[in-house]
Amino acid sequence: MSVVIHHNPACGTSRNVLAIIRASGVEPTVVEYLHTGWTRAQLQGLFAAAGLTPRTALRTTKSPAAELGLLDPEVSDEVLLDHMIRQPILVNRPIVCTAKGVRLCRPSEAVLDLLEVPPNGPLYKEDGEMILNEEGDRVV
Repeated sequence: MSVVIHHNPACGTSRNVLAIIRASGVEPTVVEYLHTGWTRAQLQGLFAAAGLTPRTALRTTKSPAAELGLLDPEVSDEVLLDHMIRQPILVNRPIVCTAKGVRLCRPSEAVLDLLEVPPNGPLYKEDGEMILNEEGDRVV
């Protein structure tokens, strides 16, 4: 199974998603988008596939979105895309692409729906929160 993760190694959620993917036995293609950047077509394609809009994909915390005035609901999708291309940190992450779909994986356990073979349990997030129990069932 081919898996692509648009990843920020400084983000705990993104690291958790990457660890879940690897625990499933898959070594994904890791795109560190802060280094590679985005193209307009790439963002539009990812957002369309994931059922997102630039507004719903906008990272509003720990980003310059507020100081740039991007939280104003009057700001258009085109303007948001322009800013996301110039400042990749404005795109929420991680975005994961598999044969089963594309999704913004927040919370990190959302990636489980995209994997062909789930990881074995128990499985924990970095902070110690259990994701899968010993039987491999999701913990709610």
